[in-house]
Amino acid sequence: MKKIAIIVAGGTGTRMNGKTPKQFIEINGKPVIIYSFEAFFYYDNSIRFILALHSGYFSMWEKIVKKYPIFSGLTVVSGGETRFHSVFNALKMIDEESLVAIHDAVRPLVNQETISQCFKTAETNGCAIPCLEISESVREVTSIGTRPVDRDKLRTIQTPQVFRSDILKKAYQQKYSMNFTDDATVVENAGYKITLVEGNRENIKITTKEDLILIKTLLGKKPK
Repeated sequence: MKKIAIIVAGGTGTRMNGKTPKQFIEINGKPVIIYSFEAFFYYDNSIRFILALHSGYFSMWEKIVKKYPIFSGLTVVSGGETRFHSVFNALKMIDEESLVAIHDAVRPLVNQETISQCFKTAETNGCAIPCLEISESVREVTSIGTRPVDRDKLRTIQTPQVFRSDILKKAYQQKYSMNFTDDATVVENAGYKITLVEGNRENIKITTKEDLILIKTLLGKKPK
């Protein structure tokens, strides 16, 4: 089945308080977003890319892609008000039966094993969501205090989240809800069962300056 990767970069990086959006910050001379594209390209160089990008950054992307012409032919759509709307806009560009991966542009260290496992599982089960077990103790904050939670019953969720295109497009016909924290919650709310697979520890999402420092360290150790 044909494979498609939607790279979501619709945010403006306001939490980083920097002039450069976090997806365009350079690490070792290469923008973060390019690392994310390369992860999928090296997994399967026939994969089709769709980039959901804030419209204010189209010109910035055009400058970057001149240095990386291998990605110059991909489809670019305007990012929406939320992640849901960005993915919704990208899905309009898909009219063929396929497996669709949705990945955060600011997760540059997703590895080949995670990508491969997600696509293989989604082809069989309809979807695949990478996750990690929690190693630290967890407590729930309530109105009267806190209480311990069994961490063995909890998982942290990553991307790429991969789905059959028919499932994904039907799920995104729903009206937006603030409860849609990721694509899995959208699909699950449409009545589909979610399948979890093991992710990779290094697949960190850059949200804070501390995340960026860690990513720089890990990428510095990664073989070229």
